[in-house]
Amino acid sequence: MTFSVAGRCRRTGAFGVAISSSSPAVAARCAHVRAGVGAATTQNVTDPRLGPALLEALAAGASAEQAVASVSANATYADHRQLSCVDAEGGAAAWTGALALGRHGHGTGAQVAAAGNLLASDDVVPAMLEAFGAAVDADLPDRLLLALEAGLTAGGEAGPVRSAGLLVVEEVPWATTDLRVDWHDDPVAELRRIWQLWHVQSRDYVTRALDPTAAPSYGVPGDA
Repeated sequence: MTFSVAGRCRRTGAFGVAISSSSPAVAARCAHVRAGVGAATTQNVTDPRLGPALLEALAAGASAEQAVASVSANATYADHRQLSCVDAEGGAAAWTGALALGRHGHGTGAQVAAAGNLLASDDVVPAMLEAFGAAVDADLPDRLLLALEAGLTAGGEAGPVRSAGLLVVEEVPWATTDLRVDWHDDPVAELRRIWQLWHVQSRDYVTRALDPTAAPSYGVPGDA
């Protein structure tokens, strides 16, 4: 019921995930990132514990392939799960259990992994990987969104999608972009709209945290 893309920016070292699903609030359960470590997804009858487990494995020195192999081998009901991750060297890996739902698939490219289940077409995963690779000069959030949009254009899920999310971490420990559309008739388009609103201010919120005296002010004093 989900298709996703996890990626790394070679230029900045940022990590991120873009994801969409017919289920509500998909990004709350399935997207995971950690600064300097990696990006990970856990989906298909989701076990939310597996995303952090992938990141812990990466933080301990495992490559993306080693992390996916270890977590999938030790997970409870592993055959029901679908995992992907990208590591700090740009290595990528993905895995799909034998009991994944409907038409499913996964794939990797340079600095990127994509996966999906209950898909409308076998073209969805390749379309996401191609779009991510083609936008190499764009910032990571835009590349991830372009990949998600390409997956939707290629067919997306077998049924209508209802939620989407974009999660990105850069040079600071917290997510510099954490946008969610938890229930909407066109969540990917709505996610794009929210990103267009957010991205013009996103760097200012990092500056506010690190040095409030250097940051521009919006709205009333002391706003978030």
